[in-house]
Amino acid sequence: MASGSPSLLEEELSCPVCSEIFRDPVVLSCSHSFCKACLQQYWDQKGSLECPVCRRRSSKPHPPCNLSLKNTCEAFLKERSQRAEAGSEVLCSLHSEKLKVFCLEDQIPICAICQISKKHENHKMRPVQEAAEEYKEKLRTALAPLQEKLEAFNAVKLICDKTAEHIKSQAQHTERQIKMEFEKLQQFLKDEEAARITALREEEEQKSQKMKEKIEKMTEEISSLSEQIRALEQELGAEDISFLQSYKDTQNRAQCTLGDPEKVSGPLIDVAKHLGNLKYRVWEKMLGTVQYTPVTLDPNTAHPLLSLSEDLTSVRFNDEGQQVPDNPERCDGRCWVLGSEGFSSGRHCWDVEVGGGAWRVGVVKESISRKGRVDLSPAGGVWSIGLHDGKYTALAPTPTRLTVQRDLQRVRVQLDWDRGEVSFSDPRNNTPLYTFKHSFTERLFPIFAIRGTVQICPLKVSVSVK
Repeated sequence: MASGSPSLLEEELSCPVCSEIFRDPVVLSCSHSFCKACLQQYWDQKGSLECPVCRRRSSKPHPPCNLSLKNTCEAFLKERSQRAEAGSEVLCSLHSEKLKVFCLEDQIPICAICQISKKHENHKMRPVQEAAEEYKEKLRTALAPLQEKLEAFNAVKLICDKTAEHIKSQAQHTERQIKMEFEKLQQFLKDEEAARITALREEEEQKSQKMKEKIEKMTEEISSLSEQIRALEQELGAEDISFLQSYKDTQNRAQCTLGDPEKVSGPLIDVAKHLGNLKYRVWEKMLGTVQYTPVTLDPNTAHPLLSLSEDLTSVRFNDEGQQVPDNPERCDGRCWVLGSEGFSSGRHCWDVEVGGGAWRVGVVKESISRKGRVDLSPAGGVWSIGLHDGKYTALAPTPTRLTVQRDLQRVRVQLDWDRGEVSFSDPRNNTPLYTFKHSFTERLFPIFAIRGTVQICPLKVSVSVK
């Protein structure tokens, strides 16, 4: 059996019938070998004992085992299996030699025979190990930005996951608040309905009782008159002598002592009182139970250390903080919260009840940075006054001490965007505190910076009919 490359050897060790490595090979008298199973199947199909290659008839129906070929096939299969399991080195597909050199021109590993071939003549070469280290280092360099990008994506995805959870939590909490508010409104309407039905039934009872008493009195008078009439009619039926003898008494009894019956007036239900403008009067009464604040706080802008009330009209400082997403709108450098609505024209006014601790109220421009430390002066886009270290100041652009007669409990903020003015005053006596002048070019938002508690004061709601 000729020796040579594994590919040639594999060809020599293949059965002519199934083209696979021999399995339990047998040899015919003509020296041709076949897999025992393949030969038997061929003979069954042909119906004769001829050789599948040379067509010579075999003298033996059970040819002997080719032991030498069998051992060679088993050794070959074992070696090939070991190479596959151990990840054995890849050999050149052309020369079955080890790949020891890397061609820099063609970017492929080649064997020593390929290296001296015409195909790779004058090509730059590197040892496989040296080339592998060089290219691995390049790949590591290229991999680093990808790993950094992956970390960045994972970080953003984590934020997205937390934001999605926060959105769900916000929606659930807001839904509960909406239901609570509508339950209050519905309860108010139920109570109002019950009160008005009670008033209607009380009027019904009062007027029904009066009418009952009047009917009873009328019934008594009717009965008395009927009795009197029957007695007189009996007298009229008496004989003339008897009638004339008792005429004087009968005439006296015929006199009516009752006055004329009173006309029926005013007993009906005052339907107009109960139904007239009913919806309007209920709505007018409802206004006494609701509040309107000119500014609503935006919880999506609140610093994590600030806690907002359920109706978004007050805010307090909380040392423990809250787990909230670091969304672009949220302030994280200073303990700020912004109003939910910005102003880019017109005049606007709101009162703020300031509690203990440091505080600052005013307006900021829409483009102000929400992250990191921010300049609190007009140069930084902030127009405000506040209390810090027991001093009332306005930053314009340096701290300006404010003169106050007594500690401020409320501060009125008035914005005239068109005239470019932001003024502050004490609403108790309308004492001016400070006024900023600036030509505004963008939308302004109310701002509240605190280390205590502040409350936006509600306005008095009234109804006018034109």
